[in-house]
Amino acid sequence: MNFSDEVISNLDDLKNFLFLIEKGALGLNGVEGVGMATSNADGRRFIAVFGAQHQLLYGRWVSEEVFQNGQDMVRNGISKDS
Repeated sequence: MNFSDEVISNLDDLKNFLFLIEKGALGLNGVEGVGMATSNADGRRFIAVFGAQHQLLYGRWVSEEVFQNGQDMVRNGISKDS
């Protein structure tokens, strides 16, 4: 599992990150989905990229604003027009 120290701090960056995942640009194999999550260790919010059986393949921290306002984008995906 890889976890980036970079923080996604705005919705445009979240959209770009989701686009990279969708296009396979991060080189992750076996991606099954993405979701927002909260770290049990410290309560920080992050976006998780999941593989089979909900295995965490990759994570990136997100700001609280992105966590609160980007959930629909993560849940529903991004459109080519947005």
